[in-house]
Amino acid sequence: MAEKQVKEDKKKQETKVEKKEKEKLEKKQSAQHEEYESLVRILVYDIPGSKNLYSGLTRVKGISWTISNAICLSLGLDRNKKIQDLTKPEIEKIEKFIANLNIPDFLKNRQKDPETGETKHYLGNDLDMKREFDIKKMKKIKSYKGIRHSSKLPVRGQRTRSHFRERGRAVGVQKKAK
Repeated sequence: MAEKQVKEDKKKQETKVEKKEKEKLEKKQSAQHEEYESLVRILVYDIPGSKNLYSGLTRVKGISWTISNAICLSLGLDRNKKIQDLTKPEIEKIEKFIANLNIPDFLKNRQKDPETGETKHYLGNDLDMKREFDIKKMKKIKSYKGIRHSSKLPVRGQRTRSHFRERGRAVGVQKKAK
């Protein structure tokens, strides 16, 4: 009788070990699936499918959290819906809305453009180009901000005692005279 219990205990231990091995295999397989998650292309940006719509739209350069929320509300889409669950018509609908953003002017990133006087919202490379041109213009007219940009110092009034140091230059360190 004692031999039967020993055999049963061994079988139980073997089944426990087998279950643990199966769980490990399942975890590895699920990790592999997570590595190859779907990517959804909105405008020119690849957005991971595991993100929800609200946070996924912020991956597009020029779309902030507020604008992402405005897109979800005006199109009637669920903010918590996963990007990979979007259908093609929904993606096209989002892209069309972003192309012709119908949001209040105070949410747009280019209000009263100095050249045209219009209020627009730029995305991606257009936003980068506008920023570069603005900085070049400030440097050219030698405004305070332009001078600060050209000397690689902070533009918005930060203190420079402990930050914004050039690489390789030790400030405030003196060697003893020999």
